[in-house]
Amino acid sequence: MKNCSSNKIKVIAIVGPTASGKTAFSIDLAQQLGGEIISADSRLVYKGFNIGTAKPSKHEMNGIPHYMIDIVEPEFDYSAALYVDYAKKIINDIHNRGKVPIIVGGTGLYIDVLLRGYNLPRIEADKVLRTQLGQKDTNELTEILVNLDKSASEVIDSNDRKKIIRAIELITLSGKSLDQIRSISGSDYDVEWLGKNFPRDVLYERIEKRVDLMIEEGLLKETKHLLSVHGKIPNLINTIGYKEMISYLDGECTFEEAVNLLKRNTRRYAKRQLTWFRRNEAIKWDVYPETLEK
Repeated sequence: MKNCSSNKIKVIAIVGPTASGKTAFSIDLAQQLGGEIISADSRLVYKGFNIGTAKPSKHEMNGIPHYMIDIVEPEFDYSAALYVDYAKKIINDIHNRGKVPIIVGGTGLYIDVLLRGYNLPRIEADKVLRTQLGQKDTNELTEILVNLDKSASEVIDSNDRKKIIRAIELITLSGKSLDQIRSISGSDYDVEWLGKNFPRDVLYERIEKRVDLMIEEGLLKETKHLLSVHGKIPNLINTIGYKEMISYLDGECTFEEAVNLLKRNTRRYAKRQLTWFRRNEAIKWDVYPETLEK
């Protein structure tokens, strides 16, 4: 890890698209540097979201402490603000014990609010506007967002109505782009940014294999269990992996079609993740543990 005269706490951030090997890489790095891992994934916070989120098992963690995983029930609407408040406390605790905090994940907003000083919008909800937008179908909402802020549309899931509506609301009420609203005030930490990725064809092949493994491990059974316990709550039906299985269970498609749709949606999600992270010029892509400064 790099040396720096700054009094800021030193942390390592490992970012990249889904299926890029962040988990295995971070555990290897933590073992070499005496680190502990803080997840930065908006879905790993939910209990029971295991196979569908590729949540690391205790065996995969290999004795390395992991934080911000399995902390709330799926009904809870977790937010970036809550994440940052909790993660900052964990970073301080890890640092005070002489360990290296390692932030690992693919949720760009969580990572940037925590480590780059992204300012979260302080704009109250407009119930009238939300009602109007809620009456439109998803394609219409996406078109509105593209016309208002094309850059924002490239990093927001085109099927996530909640996020699209909130983005339109923020842009409309402020008269600014989403990037302008989320201005950067500067990091509280001395961050070493590491990015994991593969050539597109290799990454897509890894995604295909990951989805096939999820199916083998029982993604459909897990989805049925989550539905029986929680019902069709927003956090379940809007999560890649579960929403495709739910479409199959609802008779909207065949099982094969659901699996292919899951693969397609995961590829698209990976593309959005890369679009987000590539805006951060400080990220050093594919740096391996043995080449890091200690």
